[in-house]
Amino acid sequence: MPKIAEGVYFVPGQDEMMPDSHTYVIGNPSSKDLSLIDPGLLGKGEYKMDSILQMGIDPEDIRRVIMTHTHFDHIGALSEIQGKIPKAELWIHHIEGDLLEQGDERAVYGMEMFQQVCQMQYRIKPGRFTFKVHRKLEGGETLQIGDMAWEVIHIPGHSAGSIGLYAPAEKILIPGDVLYADHAIGRFDLFGADAEALKQSLIRLSERRVEILLPGHNQIVKKLPEGYTLETLKQWEPYLA
Repeated sequence: MPKIAEGVYFVPGQDEMMPDSHTYVIGNPSSKDLSLIDPGLLGKGEYKMDSILQMGIDPEDIRRVIMTHTHFDHIGALSEIQGKIPKAELWIHHIEGDLLEQGDERAVYGMEMFQQVCQMQYRIKPGRFTFKVHRKLEGGETLQIGDMAWEVIHIPGHSAGSIGLYAPAEKILIPGDVLYADHAIGRFDLFGADAEALKQSLIRLSERRVEILLPGHNQIVKKLPEGYTLETLKQWEPYLA
């Protein structure tokens, strides 16, 4: 698991038949107040935790799991991670947090056909993704965690409860699946998605100066060109009308 910057560590997703999201650990290890961002795909929990151990990070120091959103490729391994760090709290935007607590899995699978595929392939029973949420985020908070400050930005569009985490001092953005490298954005045809909301979310992100982009999939970018998010929006705007 490479170190990206002070207090930011990266476990790359392992894509196979389905994509596995990247996992990030944020916080200075000396603080013993770390956060794990997005566990990843079902079956990847052991790989993610082994990677964290290999970096010399004590799993006991991971105090919370924060979800950028609750799609299957991001939340699938949550139960596995919770088995390794049972004391860690679960923090999610309230829209998707409410659905998880109610056992409403539409925000996990996105569409009925994909739900059927996942349940068949992984032998998942209905109700598998019902969780207690310890903190429901709104957007607009500044989280003082791990000796770092992270702004919570509500960026719906890919999903209704998508959030980004932005460290202004370090100019680091973790946008989930809203924004990728190579001027790509997340799909907007799933449950809770909305093209106009995604457009507004990209505008909101473009107002932040970002030097390090840590998306949910594909490449990470350590020297993001200035104006990148706005340029990406311009390319996609005809499709977001």
